[in-house]
Amino acid sequence: MGLLDVLNGMQQGPRGPSDASARSSGGMSPMTMAILGLLAYKAVKHLTGSQPGAAPAPSPAPSPANTGTPGSGMAGGLGDVLKGGLGGLLAGGAAGSVISGGLGDLLKQFQQSGQGDAANSWVSPGPNKQISPGDLASALGADQINTLASQSGLSRDELLAGLSQHLPGVIDHLTPDGRLPTESELSGRI
Repeated sequence: MGLLDVLNGMQQGPRGPSDASARSSGGMSPMTMAILGLLAYKAVKHLTGSQPGAAPAPSPAPSPANTGTPGSGMAGGLGDVLKGGLGGLLAGGAAGSVISGGLGDLLKQFQQSGQGDAANSWVSPGPNKQISPGDLASALGADQINTLASQSGLSRDELLAGLSQHLPGVIDHLTPDGRLPTESELSGRI
């Protein structure tokens, strides 16, 4: 079972589409979009920040369909990434490197914010420690949360409750060997 299977299984979960038209359209659930958006955002930060002397890439101008969201600290490419289901970002076998970089940076952020014990349990074999929505909010920061909520259509509380419920399992799925996988290993799990 790949990551997309895990995320697709969330569509009918507590944060998935609740009306028949949303289910029949085959669209991605807001929580799935939020998790993919979080990993994509961290991957972009990883790619632009990991090159010595690299300046952050300028944000592309919003398309007419994505006129930008006020207060969106991750605006620019993230809205398009979320609306396109990661479309071009994961095309051409780049999924492993994108998610690997994003996963590594996300785990580092949890460790730096005092949530390393919980995050390490998600990677390590054994039971996953829970993280409260409040601790998750502290770890991620207001800018990331506000942008993910805005782009996914979830309220801040719905987003944090859903991420605290689903993120440990997604990270656990991506790290079955008790360590961060290589790009090629991760490509096979997607």
